[in-house]
Amino acid sequence: MPLPKPDALWPFVGALRVALEADRREHVQAAARYLALGLVEMLQLPPVRVEVLAVRPTLRHAELHGLYTRGERGVPKIQLWMRTAQKRRVVAFKTFLRTLLHELMHHLDYELLELPDSYHTEGFVKRESSLFHQLVPSPPAAG
Repeated sequence: MPLPKPDALWPFVGALRVALEADRREHVQAAARYLALGLVEMLQLPPVRVEVLAVRPTLRHAELHGLYTRGERGVPKIQLWMRTAQKRRVVAFKTFLRTLLHELMHHLDYELLELPDSYHTEGFVKRESSLFHQLVPSPPAAG
């Protein structure tokens, strides 16, 4: 999933990292919103709302990291949680960013690829990983 100018989004990725490290939910939400807005504009997708909540809800045997919902009318919504359910610790930066990108992949599946459903296929995971590596490039190998 090539982005035309991933470096234009790097400041938002950096702001997200800083906000998570500072444990500032409102700043995490702002950075996540700007990053999502930049991605959907870059990919020419319709808008999506992003909401960052505090503690993850627990399911039977797991914790909910993120949720993408779309109604019949209105703007689709991504909900993310920035604290673990059990220990209530702030989620690691990479985990949070991957969760945001995961939920954005659902939006992309419906809006760009016009798929009737959005499944966690191998292609889905590869698209998510591709975005992550463009937004958080690996440092060059020492040599």
